[in-house]
Amino acid sequence: MTLLRFLVRYSPRMVIWTSIAALLSGACNAGLIAMINSALNHRGDPGMVLIAGFAALGLGRILTNALAQITLAHFSQATTARLRQDLVRKILAVPLRQLEELGTPKLMVALTEDILEITQATLSIPIFAVNFAVLLGGAVYLAWLSLPVLGAMVVFAVAGAISYRMMIRSGFGHLTAAREGQDRLFRHFRALTEGIKELKLHRARRSVFLEEDVASAAAVCQKHNVAAELRFIIAQNWNQLLFLVVIGRILFLLPRMENISREALTGYIIGTLYLMGPLAGLLGSLFVFSRANVSLRKVEQLGLALSAHANDTRAGPHAPAGPVAGFETLELAAVTHHYYREREDDNFMLGPIDLTFRPGELVFLIGGNGSGKSTLAKVITGLYPPAGGEIRLNGRLIDDQNRDDYRQTFSTVFSDYFLFDRIVGGPRPGADGRARGYLERLHLDHKVSIEEGVFSTTQLSSGQRKRLALLCAYLEDRPFYLFDEWASDQDPLFKDVFYTQLLPELRSRDKAVLGITHDDRYFPCADRLVRLDYGKITRDSPGAAAPRSPTRFRRQAPSRCRRARPTPHSSNRSPPRARIAH
Repeated sequence: MTLLRFLVRYSPRMVIWTSIAALLSGACNAGLIAMINSALNHRGDPGMVLIAGFAALGLGRILTNALAQITLAHFSQATTARLRQDLVRKILAVPLRQLEELGTPKLMVALTEDILEITQATLSIPIFAVNFAVLLGGAVYLAWLSLPVLGAMVVFAVAGAISYRMMIRSGFGHLTAAREGQDRLFRHFRALTEGIKELKLHRARRSVFLEEDVASAAAVCQKHNVAAELRFIIAQNWNQLLFLVVIGRILFLLPRMENISREALTGYIIGTLYLMGPLAGLLGSLFVFSRANVSLRKVEQLGLALSAHANDTRAGPHAPAGPVAGFETLELAAVTHHYYREREDDNFMLGPIDLTFRPGELVFLIGGNGSGKSTLAKVITGLYPPAGGEIRLNGRLIDDQNRDDYRQTFSTVFSDYFLFDRIVGGPRPGADGRARGYLERLHLDHKVSIEEGVFSTTQLSSGQRKRLALLCAYLEDRPFYLFDEWASDQDPLFKDVFYTQLLPELRSRDKAVLGITHDDRYFPCADRLVRLDYGKITRDSPGAAAPRSPTRFRRQAPSRCRRARPTPHSSNRSPPRARIAH
């Protein structure tokens, strides 16, 4: 019933038209059975009326069957595209923390395997509907021949349906277990694609990965899928056996028990044999529908198909975007956040945090690994909602209703950033020209070109990809910039340029800049240093570049933070130009 509710919800008109076409096809099939029986019992040559009727019913059966299949072919593909879009929209609306807890493999299985199962089920609907209509029409014809005989067949049919249901019930459990195994298998597939270098360099790890991890997960899927299919096959053949028993009773016992005409007997034998094919097709479709129901339930359990699971109410693709005008202050007041750390088997508590950021201020967030710096960055940018306390932008409280608007304040390059192959956002006049200028100044023009906002390639070294991500952040031109260990994989020359030129350049444009860093050599470049230890702020003090006026943050940094130090580096070209102008 899950699949039926899904179809009615997505396209009730399609369900109606397919049902009508299937019923017409079933009526044509019932008429064909009657026509064939009449032709077999007709003495002499069949008349033109009989021939014309046979041709009309045959053509009607083909046309109605084709109409149902064509309708469902369009519907299945449209539904697949729409369902994928809906799932992606729901993923975008689900909070980041929940997505991280779900894990990438579960999301990928939902977007690939589950969608495929649902698509296959929708393609099977015309076959199911036509077969059901054929059985219904055949039953009407058999009732016209002899109602008592049909009653006996119905008794057998009910017994067969009950026994069939009992046999396949355990098969549903195996289908669910196989679907759970797919999540585990996809985790190994992700490890294969992301850890291919490590696997190639370590023979023992590669062997264990293939023979234990992948093989065991694949074996679990195979075991449960085979067990489920075996139960469906046994149940289907059991029903076929019952059908043969019915035919035997009609052929050998019925003439002895009741005075039945030869025409009626022939009609029952032909009709029963004719209906065996549709019955087998009907039962086979139930297995496909069962797999689709399991997939639909998994999608709903993941919280991707129900809007109630999303609380980012304005995070959809059509929500208005753009930087917040008139950025003045960003305040964190007693903000806390906590989550469970599985590896350490404890709950990590961040905060309470009290911080204020203003335009034209360069702040470095420092601290040891695991101190909560990246978590705090996600809380500041609105990716993690605070468990306690308040975040205020320009004095306005940030909550679920305006959090997505708040996130448009930030341009970020996280340590685990993703580099898109295009400049994301609406077209802006002169964007390509500005991007080309940035490519040249970042020494990427000989590697990357840009046309209509699309980069020619993103297949670059890790340091070059970070520079390209920085370019995208510059083009966004938002009030608040956050960089999470941006310079960690840069060569000494570009690391120096980043701290002494790029960050001061952003500050001079009245941007608030927060940099997460371990480069203590460049701490004097900051206006403020904020140290985080075990989720608590242990230091919030002015840096060497801090101005004397507490209300303005536009003073130039000391000289050693304004110029790039000439550092020999054979793999780079001449030092970058002094500044990246907006």
